[in-house]
Amino acid sequence: MRRRLIQSTLAVVLVVIAVFGISLVIVETRTISSSAQERVDLEALRLASIVDSRLLSSEEVTEDILRGQVTQDRYAVVRMPGQRPIEVGDRPTGEVIRSKAARGDQGETVVVEEPRSTVTEEVGRTLLIIALVALLAVIAAVLLAIRQANRLASPLTDLAETAERLGSGDPRPRHKRYGVPELDRVADVLDASAERIGRMLTAERRLAADASHQLRTPLTALSMRLEEITLTDDLDTVKEEANVALTQVERLTDVVERLLTNSRDPRNGSAVTFDLDEVIQQQIAEWRPAYRSAGRAIVSSGKRHLHAVGTPGAVAQVLAALIENSLMHGGGTVALRTRVTGNQAVVEVTDEGPGVPADLGARIFERTISGRNSTGIGLAVARDLAEADGGRLELLQTSPAVFGLFLSRTPPAKKQPEDEPTVR
Repeated sequence: MRRRLIQSTLAVVLVVIAVFGISLVIVETRTISSSAQERVDLEALRLASIVDSRLLSSEEVTEDILRGQVTQDRYAVVRMPGQRPIEVGDRPTGEVIRSKAARGDQGETVVVEEPRSTVTEEVGRTLLIIALVALLAVIAAVLLAIRQANRLASPLTDLAETAERLGSGDPRPRHKRYGVPELDRVADVLDASAERIGRMLTAERRLAADASHQLRTPLTALSMRLEEITLTDDLDTVKEEANVALTQVERLTDVVERLLTNSRDPRNGSAVTFDLDEVIQQQIAEWRPAYRSAGRAIVSSGKRHLHAVGTPGAVAQVLAALIENSLMHGGGTVALRTRVTGNQAVVEVTDEGPGVPADLGARIFERTISGRNSTGIGLAVARDLAEADGGRLELLQTSPAVFGLFLSRTPPAKKQPEDEPTVR
């Protein structure tokens, strides 16, 4: 591109120089020739007036007197009536510029000649000046073309590198502008694309992390049920455990669907009114074997037969994250207490452990924040799930740790379509 820009600019300059340069040379040549002819004619008139004045004064007109009046390199012939012609200077050879015969009042005539070589030399000097100016113009045009080419080509190279980085998976926007509106527009589009790709990649990574975290617990519980089936020969126990396993498979399917839905639109919930006790007892039943293996207990207390608004599967995942967090980081008995505050149903999850460190209290719901060697995304995912259904998850107390899940008890009002008339 640089070469094409330089070549095109140079071609334009050369065409301009050729058109105007040739015209200028023709005009200057004619001007110089006309000026030389005028100078010779004026010289002849001047000599004629000098001869006239001396003749009127009855003074002698000689070659010595006229020699000082004739310009160097010129030849003059003075013819007076009754006298021989007076020649001043050396007669030029070759082409000459001859003046018209200047006639005086006393009948004398004066003819002045000048070698045309003087005109040729002056024309040559003029052509040399024009050529130097043209050369300077070409050099300036090349330099400007190189500068302009660099100004245009360098941004294009940068934009190509940016596009290549986007294609290779590096979505960082460069926020670099070049002062050229068209190129800046392309840069704006690439930066916007980079930001969109970055958000998409972040969402994909987040989905993968959430999936690995949220699927781990149901899969672990399912594997425990399957192990119970393989270790027993009692048909009734096998049926019971199989039914529980099927229920957990359904929950696992619900988790996958929920993850996919949240990856497309985190606010796209399917909130319904459900029995909160059923979800709590379901979680206690699933987690009791794990707590029993750890020598700990999990219990529930508080107000019964509460109904809340939300997605049962999402609420179960939130409680599972809190229960698992207490199993990994807490101690003693884990208690799930239900209560009512205002128009909200609250599920509190607490244990008898040391609680949340003071330096983590304000950041406990941030991703990658963990008090031990864990993923650090469980509580962050739990808060996202609670907020997706219009609820909220908070750390109510740090020592011992008390987490509160707040759920609305009033179903959300359905929005009436704008084009549907209101029936009174």
